[in-house]
Amino acid sequence: MIDPEKLLARHFEPVEHSYTMRDTILYALGLGLGADPLDAGQLRTCYERAPEFCALPSMVNVLAGPGFWAMEPGSGLTWQKILHGEQSFTMHAPLPVEGTLIGQTRITGIVDKGAEKGALIYLERSLTDKGTGQPIATVKGTSFARGDGGFGGATGPVAPVHKLPGRAPDKVYDHATTRGQALVYRLSGDYNPLHADPEVARGAGFPVPILHGLCTLGIASWSITSALGGGDPAALTHLQLRFSSPVYPGETIRTEMWGDNNEVSFRARAVERDVVVLDNGLARLG
Repeated sequence: MIDPEKLLARHFEPVEHSYTMRDTILYALGLGLGADPLDAGQLRTCYERAPEFCALPSMVNVLAGPGFWAMEPGSGLTWQKILHGEQSFTMHAPLPVEGTLIGQTRITGIVDKGAEKGALIYLERSLTDKGTGQPIATVKGTSFARGDGGFGGATGPVAPVHKLPGRAPDKVYDHATTRGQALVYRLSGDYNPLHADPEVARGAGFPVPILHGLCTLGIASWSITSALGGGDPAALTHLQLRFSSPVYPGETIRTEMWGDNNEVSFRARAVERDVVVLDNGLARLG
């Protein structure tokens, strides 16, 4: 059972993460960018000599993280039942195309949803450039610990979700994934066999290995800047969303957007099944 005081006091050692230009390119390829090598917008994320070559902001989600710490002895968590519920990132400076970041993670809140529902665990990670001391990004996530509720009540408020407009989207952007895309994306650091091994996927109740949720997030981030950010990935300064359903590699991800000055409300759906896979999204440009 969760010991909330122990979890809130848990110390995470700083993580030093060095990455190269090759890693930056591999991350973009894992999102499916570069499928059209004549598309100048995609090429600037996949080719180091392209004009305005840059790192995608959403890459901060895979840098200098603490790993799957819930598996460690003494966490008190039923790690097999943990789901990724929400994710956000805020950029404080453009992500360098290569370098070394220091990641510092902390648990900022735990909410007891009851023994039958589980618990919410809020985490926050700051990313700082080791060489310059420049803050690069703040990354936040919510884990839904389905097997660990009923420990005695909330120790923090439930974060509100962003509500989407009721009208039709102002803009729609389709991005086709490939059947083997998860095998490329996993090389950016998430080696969970659920995304690669058909037998493991079937054991978890899925007909095939599923796409990483953070890959779907990256695709939505790219779609927003392509459709409303002038094609400039660096225009994206903040993004938040809820994961609502898995994506099967090979499906088309349709990002539906509502613009309001520099803010974009959005959701994404798997076109072939007409299922919302990302919901309650909010992005800021500029």
